[in-house]
Amino acid sequence: MTTLSLALDRYLGQAFNRIPVAMIVVNKDGEIIRMNDLAETTFGYSSTELIGQKVEVLIPARYRHKHPGYRGGFLSEPSARPMGVGRDLSGLRKDGSEFPVEVGINPVETGEGPLILSVILDLSERKQAEKLVQEALQQKELLLKEVHHRVKNNLQVVHSLLDLQALKITDTEMVDLLRESQNRIRSMSLIHQTLYQSHDFAQVDFKRFLGELLPQLTESYGARSRLVSIDIRALDVKLPINEAIPCGLIVNELVSNALKHGFPDNRPGKVLVEISQDADQVVELAISDDGQGIPPDMNLAKSESLGLQLVHLLTRQLHGVLDVQRSNPTRFTLRFQMGERP
Repeated sequence: MTTLSLALDRYLGQAFNRIPVAMIVVNKDGEIIRMNDLAETTFGYSSTELIGQKVEVLIPARYRHKHPGYRGGFLSEPSARPMGVGRDLSGLRKDGSEFPVEVGINPVETGEGPLILSVILDLSERKQAEKLVQEALQQKELLLKEVHHRVKNNLQVVHSLLDLQALKITDTEMVDLLRESQNRIRSMSLIHQTLYQSHDFAQVDFKRFLGELLPQLTESYGARSRLVSIDIRALDVKLPINEAIPCGLIVNELVSNALKHGFPDNRPGKVLVEISQDADQVVELAISDDGQGIPPDMNLAKSESLGLQLVHLLTRQLHGVLDVQRSNPTRFTLRFQMGERP
């Protein structure tokens, strides 16, 4: 047994062939001087075929020209570390097939010069598992996208049917009720459209949603809203769909009420919609206007207005708190804790 072999045995111990990872030892010139049983199995060679060969024989040809340079860099600053950080590494079997690997390199000091111990993990099974998971996620995303697309389309059909019905009715009060129902349906439809167009099917970008809802809502009230501007102040708030829909309906109802009742006789004004979220995941949604205000004798908790009844119902659904300032400006402020609803 040579001095080098004795040094290797002292460093590696008797468990070299029993360690459940492929291990290969090369000298400073890149020649293979030892490998364990699992390395033989992994690469499909016997030890006698590889001992004395350059380690580059186990690397795909397109990468071989760079490998001596990497080895030289390691030997100039020897320390245990992963090989090829940031790069996808591949091994080359005897039969010519390539497979993904992860390699750890360790310096071995001997009396006959430095050696490099390489620990090679075959990542084929892991990569295949990752591929299957990725395919499953893609299928789930496609399914969710199709669900949101279909829901949006179905709601738009209902919206169109109500529109046709409104054309056949001469009672202006009944027409107004149908228009209000259309607006509620549009609000829910836009949330599903926002999700359909998003890369994140779990969260609704509420600023984007408001940007699409409010101009359409203003348009639906025609001359009554012509002199009223609507501003949005929304930070980067993303809500789960089970919170986005109630919030969207609340915005729809309160902005609609402001446009219908807050600015009589073509009075100009402004409606402001604000939404924010703090570090504790508390969401604050506020709708305010500088219109004529809410009469002091009006009981908001027992209002016969379906819109206000919906607002209170949806606030309870969110387990939130609703504060109301009746004038200067009129302001409804909803606060709730974002998270799973019971």
